[in-house]
Amino acid sequence: MIPLSVLDLSVTTTATKPAAALRNSIDLARHVDRLGYVRYWLAEHHSLASVASPAPDVMIGQIAAVTQHIRVGSGGVMLPNHAPLVVAERFKMLEALFPGRIDLGLGRAPGTDGTTAYALRSRLDRREGDDFLERLHELTLWETREFPAGHPYHNVIAMPDDTPLPPIWLLGSSDYSSELAAQVGMGFAFAHHFASHDATTAMINYRAHFTASRWRSQPHAILAVAVVTAETDAEAERLASSMDLNRLRRDRGQYLPLPSPEEAAAYPYTEADRASIARNRSRLFVGSPATVRAKLDPMIAASQADELMVITAVFDHDARKRSYSLLAEAFGLERNEEAA
Repeated sequence: MIPLSVLDLSVTTTATKPAAALRNSIDLARHVDRLGYVRYWLAEHHSLASVASPAPDVMIGQIAAVTQHIRVGSGGVMLPNHAPLVVAERFKMLEALFPGRIDLGLGRAPGTDGTTAYALRSRLDRREGDDFLERLHELTLWETREFPAGHPYHNVIAMPDDTPLPPIWLLGSSDYSSELAAQVGMGFAFAHHFASHDATTAMINYRAHFTASRWRSQPHAILAVAVVTAETDAEAERLASSMDLNRLRRDRGQYLPLPSPEEAAAYPYTEADRASIARNRSRLFVGSPATVRAKLDPMIAASQADELMVITAVFDHDARKRSYSLLAEAFGLERNEEAA
């Protein structure tokens, strides 16, 4: 049976403010640790009213400290926002504190709007354009210590120097990151929940062209999907209506807290709105456990996914926990009863 993992945005709602959303993330991590999920990743977004956590490294430490089995990581650190040395130091620290349980997922997007991206980066350096490859190379050099003699960083040490970087994953929603991850021999996670590119094509391409490296000897492809599960199809549809309205608003540039199902039901949708929601449903798997399995299994098989990473962003926190419980049962996860 395919392993299941969690991608968490620490979603805020019209009833759940950011501080409460962060505490909910810690509660959910404890819950899925007991259920047998293998990985819990935190995203990095900035200046978004719907996402509470801009600092996944901070959340990783908090969550790893209160769980026992689950790996905890970033899904991901938006590398262009950070000096590679800072990323190396923080994740080496996390690996030192929680050995064998940390993941470093990296993204090349800003995770925000242009103005906020400038505010994040303006004091870092003056490089222009897409410098992700340059930053990724520098990050790996802090691990390999292969800066050439005479390089200004040759004698700089990323501490703690007795701890390696955790496994590196490249995140993507197109064929760019799949090709890069294959070329450099790193793990790959595909964001089906917002991608326009075909997930199967990207993941098969990654596996076909993977080159073993010091980072990973075998390919490992994670398929990240948005799922809402409830006891019945009707209840799952009711819960998912919040995500439908939220996505419709996001497509219009309205980044608001997640609305309630009641607000979604009362919204005056136009025919164009309903058509947009129907198109977006290709990225969202909704229903009872049996219904969701029937929808997910063909994509898992076609993409040859090694792991399924699930994001469930519903209005009610207990309903979100229940969704992950039902999914765990449907996929036959083995529980960790002794987990914190």
